[in-house]
Parts: sequence; C-alpha cells; structure tokens
Amino acid sequence: MPRLAKEYKECDQARDVDPHESEADKPTSQHRRLSPVVSTLLLCNIIVAYQSQDAIFVARKRNVNAKKVKSMRWVKNVGLGIKTPDAAIEGNYVDKKCPFTGNVSIRGKILKGLVISTKMKRTVVVRRDYLHYIKKYRRFEKRHKNIHAHCTPAFAVKEGDIVTIGQCRPLAKTVKFNVVAHEAQRAKTGKKTFRMF
Repeated sequence: MPRLAKEYKECDQARDVDPHESEADKPTSQHRRLSPVVSTLLLCNIIVAYQSQDAIFVARKRNVNAKKVKSMRWVKNVGLGIKTPDAAIEGNYVDKKCPFTGNVSIRGKILKGLVISTKMKRTVVVRRDYLHYIKKYRRFEKRHKNIHAHCTPAFAVKEGDIVTIGQCRPLAKTVKFNVVAHEAQRAKTGKKTFRMF
C-alpha cells in the first residue's frame, strides 16, 4: 500500500493564522490533520483489506455453460436444533468467529438472556438474572451475571432483545459465548429489571 505521507497537511497551512495569537496557542509540528479521503474511510469504519472466507477458493474455474451456478459461500449447520439464519446463507459478510460461516463450534451450555449493551464491535453484553438460595434464612436473593457474547452480522441485535447464546472456545479475553438465536424486541422494561428466562 502506498505511503500516506503526501496526503497529510500541516495545521498552519490548513487554517488561517491569527496575528494576535500567542506562541502557546499556535499548533506545533506534531499536530497534523488527515486528508478528507483518509478521514472519510476512518469515519465510515470501512474494512479496506480484502475479505474472503477460509473455506472458499476464490480463483476456481467456472463452467460458462452451466445452468445452475454454485454460490461462493460456505455455510454450516451448527446442530443442537439451531436454525441457520437466512442472512448467513444469502449474505456476503466475512466473520471467522461466526458459528454459521466461521471456524467456531458450539458446545457446552446453551443460555438465554437480555441484551443490555451493543456498544462493542460484533460483541454484545447479555444479562442473566437468577435466584440464589440462602440456607440460613431459607429465602432466595436476586442475583445477575453479565456475559459477553460474540454477535455475528447475521443478527440485527438491539438493546432489550432476547438472545440465545451458546458456549464455544474462547474468542477473546472475556468472550466465550456466541449468539445463535435472536428474538424480536419486546416491551422495554429497563436494563436492570429482574427477568428470568
């Protein structure tokens, strides 16, 4: 990739210089401004690198006379009665941590919870409420756990949605679950309202 040094501009050249401005207020040579092209790419969050699935050979020979063209997309069945979403089959996203199109297998626990945050990229925070029995007082107390789960682009998850997550290998420091099913948003009752599934 070509160097972007030519596309940088010094701040002094880019703005009007005020004669009454003190030396402390003037920008130093360390302050630089990105060109409009580079800043637009950064703002739009576009992945510039070429994306392709690991299981697909992109340069395969194609038969010109064939009536039925096989798609260039690899999708697998997760199992455990989990339906593969249509967005994973027909979409064109590339996600190596997706349980339907990537290199991740679902095994272990299958849990259900409420999405309380979608601020991270392709990761959601799922809140699970449960009751803990105190033997001394013979009563239950309310408790909750927040679980970080990878969310594939096949699901359009929003805060307040109910998702089913399945355990997988560790995908990051705190991510050990993957979203495998998504229910539409219900009535908003608040993030910290106690709800058991």
